Amino acid sequence: MSATPAKAAKVSRCAWPGEDPLYVAYHDEEWGVPEYDDRALFEKLILDGFQAGLSWITILRKRDNFRKAFDNFDPVKIARYDAKKIAALMNDAGIVRNRAKIEGAVKSAQAYLVIMQEGPGFSKLLWGFVDGAPKVNRFRSKSQVPAATPESIAMSKELVKRGFKFVGPTIVYAFMQATGMVNDHVVTCHCHATCGKPKRARKAK
Repeated sequence: MSATPAKAAKVSRCAWPGEDPLYVAYHDEEWGVPEYDDRALFEKLILDGFQAGLSWITILRKRDNFRKAFDNFDPVKIARYDAKKIAALMNDAGIVRNRAKIEGAVKSAQAYLVIMQEGPGFSKLLWGFVDGAPKVNRFRSKSQVPAATPESIAMSKELVKRGFKFVGPTIVYAFMQATGMVNDHVVTCHCHATCGKPKRARKAK
């Protein structure tokens, strides 16, 4: 029975998920895996906006509730949310009940639709800030990881200009890390060398 813990201890990963099973699974299977799907990118950006002032694990634990409350993050539906729907969301204890963030999600959905209808497409626009491919960093500790970069600042400015809300440079950089636009797994983490490989990218929806 002692062999299993010993084997598990050999797995080296970033320190931030700790031992929380949900957080560890998110770190191992999602964080840093390149995501190119327009809707999935929209969902992650909105959730990162809701994270502002909170920890990601708080949002992660509520993610299924968010998906149910926000029509699986269908931008077409969210863009049409009216005062009645917003009031219902403000009464939904399963999500983060912040009126500014909820109303911001509606504005962001409307801006998303314009990008999809008039070009260049949401995924293409965002990935253009890293020339279409993940930027692989080689950080050895969390202290070396920046809170924002020139790319996240530029992306933030573009999103704000297009009408998105809660997309400051720090939020955007967290989004870039999560969606694999940058690989910020520390070099000693078992995911650093594998998260950008196609077999893992296909697992993302």
